[in-house]
Amino acid sequence: MFARLRYLFELSHSHRIARRYFVTNGFDGVLAMLGLLMGFRVTGASSLEITIGACLGAAVALFMSGLTSAYISESAEKMHELQELEKSMLTSLDESAHADAARLMPFLVALVNGLSPLLLALLVLSPLLLAQQQRWFQFSPLDSAIAIAMLLAFMLGVFLGRLSGRFWLWTGLRAVLIALVTSLIILLLNQFLIGS
Repeated sequence: MFARLRYLFELSHSHRIARRYFVTNGFDGVLAMLGLLMGFRVTGASSLEITIGACLGAAVALFMSGLTSAYISESAEKMHELQELEKSMLTSLDESAHADAARLMPFLVALVNGLSPLLLALLVLSPLLLAQQQRWFQFSPLDSAIAIAMLLAFMLGVFLGRLSGRFWLWTGLRAVLIALVTSLIILLLNQFLIGS
């Protein structure tokens, strides 16, 4: 079964799309969690339960958005590609591997697109979830979650660097820089709009 899935991924070039979706939507999930956590950090007004609830709500919304939007767009694209291939070959490909790929790959790509922000968001939130269960004593759960978000941003940057053949440290630091700029913008907006 796995060999068949691998073949369909390679046949339809969906492995590249899934990999790209994993990184881009995963980075979205990390930045969304970072944005929420920084918002709670600078205001200092919310309880642990409210922080977790808001972040989980955003993570589930990212999951559903990634899942449905990718499925709709990839399904349309794969069916269009199949129809174009059928036109060029002047035959129906309904029983072919190409048809199997056109039906199955949009779902799998959508699953990657939806799960990547959800899973990375849960990793970011792990200190808060541990603190809620009274298993986190040494560090501030909020600061630890922010640190994990920065670390995950770095790791996603490293992953992209290795894929593109660029120097991994530079691409990792560039991703962290984006996360730091995001945090700085939140701090500045808080000072300007709220004045706290």
